[in-house]
Amino acid sequence: MGKKHVIKKTEEEMIKEGEQLEKVLSKEPKVSKSAMSKEGRIYIFSSYNNTILTLTDSMGNVLASKSAGKLGFKGSKKSTPFAASKIAETLGAVAEKMGLKKVQVVVKGIGSGRESALRSIANQGFEISSVKDVTPIPHNGCKPKKPRRL
Repeated sequence: MGKKHVIKKTEEEMIKEGEQLEKVLSKEPKVSKSAMSKEGRIYIFSSYNNTILTLTDSMGNVLASKSAGKLGFKGSKKSTPFAASKIAETLGAVAEKMGLKKVQVVVKGIGSGRESALRSIANQGFEISSVKDVTPIPHNGCKPKKPRRL
């Protein structure tokens, strides 16, 4: 390895850099107007391996997202109904801090955590305006694979 070059900055350059940092840090996070309207959506995606909950405002902008892996569940424990209820509890706490009262729930997937996550959201006192299931269902579209010969 070669010698390392040390770049020396003048005091004026350091002051300018400090001012730029202060501008960046002083900016407040943007909260959408629809999040302030106390209405949002909770998307529940439940597969055989994991459960993911996403909190959005009514426009569809993501406010928070939680999954079983984020909470510390590993392996086959991520797909359990218990893990899904814990995810829903933590996401509900985040939604309460943001001031959301009324939610629409969109459920997708075939995992075991969809029902328990929905129950947990309902038990936290949110006003659920609608529950929609958007699980994709094939209508004889693609040709299935040939059966495996052994």
